[in-house]
Amino acid sequence: MAVPKRTQGSMTHAVESATLADVLERILDKGLVVAGDIKIKLVDIELLTIQIRLLVCSVEKAREMGIDWWTTNSYLSSNAAPQKSQVEDLSARIARLEEAFQQPQPLAAQAKGKAHL
Repeated sequence: MAVPKRTQGSMTHAVESATLADVLERILDKGLVVAGDIKIKLVDIELLTIQIRLLVCSVEKAREMGIDWWTTNSYLSSNAAPQKSQVEDLSARIARLEEAFQQPQPLAAQAKGKAHL
């Protein structure tokens, strides 16, 4: 069986070659998902779990999949409605609770409260 000789400096080439632009276009068109979990355990006790999910695709492909969170985020889109901050929400809840606490209780509720004392 004869083995073909390779001359010094010769290289074999793939029949089909893809440029970086071709690969990137394919990834953005089809999408690429990278998923991984990191778990830290000490003596069979799980201390920390980190789940990492990465999706790389075009905006059009993401919208086809129902992912469009950037359109409602006020930091990323000028068309998005501004959202109330958590501090404003908590302040409003506290004000409602304080108002409800300061209102006089019905007589039945007062009598019931005295029975438990």
